[in-house]
Amino acid sequence: MMNFEKRTGPDFGAAAPHYPSQTVPDWYRDAKLGFFVHWGLYSVPAWAVAHPEGGVLTEDAYAWHQYAEWYGNTVRIAGSPTWRRHQELYGPGTSYEDLADLWDASAFDADAFVGELVGAGAKYVVPTTKHHEGFCLWDTATTGFNAAARGPRRDLIAEFHDATRRVGAKFGVYFSGALDWHVGDFPAIESDTDLFRYRRNDEQFSRYAAAQLDELVQRFSPDVLWNDIEWPDGGKGAEEFGVAALLRRYFDAVPGGVVNDRWGVPYHGFLTREYTHIPDIVDAPWESTRGLGYSFGFNQAEDERHSLSGAELIRLLVDVVSKNGNLLINVGPAADGSIPDLQRAAMRELGAWLTANGETIYGTRPWVRFGEETGAPRRYTRSGAGTHVIALDPAAGELELPAELAGAEARWADGTPVDLLARPDGTSTAFVPETLRGAPAAAFTVSR
Repeated sequence: MMNFEKRTGPDFGAAAPHYPSQTVPDWYRDAKLGFFVHWGLYSVPAWAVAHPEGGVLTEDAYAWHQYAEWYGNTVRIAGSPTWRRHQELYGPGTSYEDLADLWDASAFDADAFVGELVGAGAKYVVPTTKHHEGFCLWDTATTGFNAAARGPRRDLIAEFHDATRRVGAKFGVYFSGALDWHVGDFPAIESDTDLFRYRRNDEQFSRYAAAQLDELVQRFSPDVLWNDIEWPDGGKGAEEFGVAALLRRYFDAVPGGVVNDRWGVPYHGFLTREYTHIPDIVDAPWESTRGLGYSFGFNQAEDERHSLSGAELIRLLVDVVSKNGNLLINVGPAADGSIPDLQRAAMRELGAWLTANGETIYGTRPWVRFGEETGAPRRYTRSGAGTHVIALDPAAGELELPAELAGAEARWADGTPVDLLARPDGTSTAFVPETLRGAPAAAFTVSR
């Protein structure tokens, strides 16, 4: 996956725009867990090729795209599995955009939906307001291609926003800045090169994107502004509709807000890493993001072989947090607004674990290292309470504590003392109680 902070757009020289100076706020660094919600027209067909190992590395990978939310592009690649399936289900006369009138979101209850996310431990919620397909999920004055005018005939983002604010969680918005297939006539994207070649960079489109983002900020004051696939080059200068001015207006409106790194300009907030394993602590605040399966949008072709179990999700969160990251895990609802059972089961297991072990995750920072290269796998975090040790394989029964942590008082998350055995070399062995050996991860805190 590409790292977007390395793309900085045109060189304006002395005429370079002035960017904000805001850093990543502590609330974001303390939050640790957010939920993405990818929901759009692509949720009607809800289909992509289900790859058993999560993707294909071939020259025609875009024709076999694993992301169901890319259906609007993949369906235009003649002969692709998505193209063939679309012909069979909807007929050759039905375009992707015609699916807007088939979208029925009647099962969507924003309070119940957000309740599931917060119950799973989410501290912030980031729904897609407009994905690359160009269909807006809020009642916008910029286009009639929106959920209030067609399909659901509801302002879905307003519902998400209100429900999220009611439970006291932070609210963010995802916005596709430079890709909008609805307002362009480019051919289908079939390579990473096409991803940046087949997009509009003109002033008119830059103004259109800016007007939409301004609307979102004015209406929802989002705590997180999560842009994707950069910003149109025609809006990267010093103009009032340029991204620098947009960001200044955003921070004026939301002083405690935060942005990500996918703007294609010399300014960013936190780094994003998509479906990427990070091997060590990253000094800068960063965010790991992925779907519970191999797609962000709901893919009905996936089953338990493609989706994270609750235990895997817990261990992923622990690994990311130990390396100074946040996890933005994605739930992909069905078209009707319900959370598929497979996703809900993993989310609820995560929520139950965090209820018991949240002190070792929320508000923490990395220790001197994230884990050890030998011995039973474990991860470290730290907070004012001490150093937290999280065993990723409690069934092993024991794990070795390094000399830096040996000899101090240690207690499990429920407050019971850790059974420790001192070693002559200055280390000690911690024994996992039988009651925790079947857990996905077991955490204790060393008071030092």
